[in-house]
Amino acid sequence: MPQPPDETEADLFREAVADAERLGEERPEPYRRRPRPVPIVQPSYLSEATGPAALSEAEVECGEFLLFARPGVQNRLLADLQRGYLPVDLELDLHGLTVSHAQRCLDEFLADCARRRARCVSVIHGKGFRSEERQPVLKCKVNYWLRLRAEVLAFCSATRRDGGTGAVYVLLRNPDKALRERRSG
Repeated sequence: MPQPPDETEADLFREAVADAERLGEERPEPYRRRPRPVPIVQPSYLSEATGPAALSEAEVECGEFLLFARPGVQNRLLADLQRGYLPVDLELDLHGLTVSHAQRCLDEFLADCARRRARCVSVIHGKGFRSEERQPVLKCKVNYWLRLRAEVLAFCSATRRDGGTGAVYVLLRNPDKALRERRSG
């Protein structure tokens, strides 16, 4: 059986721990009802793309050359767009931006195009040479984002003089025609 410590050892111990502070009790935090998460507001153009016409990003293939046209776009108009014959009204350069910043810039740019009544614009996304694994991240995102926008009738990779596969020409819906359709409908 162990011997109890003598009085001098107890005094030494008390002296050694004299400046120690008592630790607080660790109890679990009392239950509190957490507030519901605030929903993220989706852009208006995404709410239009619901139902069978909705498009997931996985469904969109991103090759070297981009080409997209909505049904009803005339072949001659699409050919002129591909050849770079349509005058480019405005241009947006997304080089080096993060994906979220690039999306905001593209949204603001397309809204500005509608205000300025632009018909053909250029969006420079780059070729992705500085991206991980040299994959063009913004090119694939721009390809997807433009397909979701109702005001985009067609887009294709630009000619070599305007950036080649690092840029796209975008044909936008005629704002006057859309206004006439709303008034008559």
